[in-house]
Amino acid sequence: INSFISPTEEIRSMAMEIIGEENFFEIYVNAPLEVCEERDTKGLYKKAREGKIPDFTGISAPFEVPKNPHLEVRTDKQTVEETIELCLAHVLPVITLDNGKELDK
Repeated sequence: INSFISPTEEIRSMAMEIIGEENFFEIYVNAPLEVCEERDTKGLYKKAREGKIPDFTGISAPFEVPKNPHLEVRTDKQTVEETIELCLAHVLPVITLDNGKELDK
């Protein structure tokens, strides 16, 4: 399981090609921009709005909503615990060991 900053379809497609389509499971962590700004403990969004951080996703650089993610979680409407449960419920069944046996939960 990896987390990538992948704000465009082009970058997500490149990640899928590198990882392999059979091993690629896209989870769209949907957090509206205003929620991201509210949660920003480092002040990065403020700096980006002031022009101090160039090419900042959602402010001065584009973000393209994924067209067909395997799963979408809404962090503005779900608790952290609910989000984790949802992710695990969708990811664990598809994780397998090298010998093809399903990973014990």
